[in-house]
Amino acid sequence: MNTLYIIWFSILGLSVILIIIRFFKGPLVQDRTIALDMFTTITSGGLVLLSSFLQNSYLLDISLVYAILSFVSVIAISKYIEERGSK
Repeated sequence: MNTLYIIWFSILGLSVILIIIRFFKGPLVQDRTIALDMFTTITSGGLVLLSSFLQNSYLLDISLVYAILSFVSVIAISKYIEERGSK
């Protein structure tokens, strides 16, 4: 079972590296916003995986709150970009 956790954590780590590259390389603000959203989604998934590995249920609550805050922040950033672009 530990080998499966190593594989999943490795995949999440590789995904984070690729998303950080997209965040800094993205020519548009929209690209960076999507990369930030993906980063928070992967972080939330990592918290769920860590919760399963450590068998602690409180990390699931933290992951849920983190995902909700991430969603609200992406909506706020999108509204800001939309207002700025229409002027």
